[in-house]
Amino acid sequence: MSVDEGFVDWVREAVAPLGGLGVRKMMGGASLYIDGTIFAILDEGEIWFKADAESDALWDEEGCARFTVTMKDGKTGTMNYRRGPADVYDDADAMLRWARLGLEAGVRGAAKKKPKKRP
Repeated sequence: MSVDEGFVDWVREAVAPLGGLGVRKMMGGASLYIDGTIFAILDEGEIWFKADAESDALWDEEGCARFTVTMKDGKTGTMNYRRGPADVYDDADAMLRWARLGLEAGVRGAAKKKPKKRP
């Protein structure tokens, strides 16, 4: 499946107050970045926002499912992404709100990563 460029353009416009949108296509989907920080992924026509323990309660209140992936061995795993609420597809304010939440989780996640040690 290819990435819907019209939707990407719409996301770019809606999240402009947060910074510049970057898009990296991968395996039929895409990762979305704002100024280098991942905040969402696109997969099979849906947007999934970055989440973490701090934001999970908000996603749960909205009923947003966790992103799951089936491994080669048949096991199912989850990733720290949540399906965007239905209104993000046609309401720029909703897109901005949930993208901001995803960006905040992305920033927190990047801050937790330890720098690589040099040999």
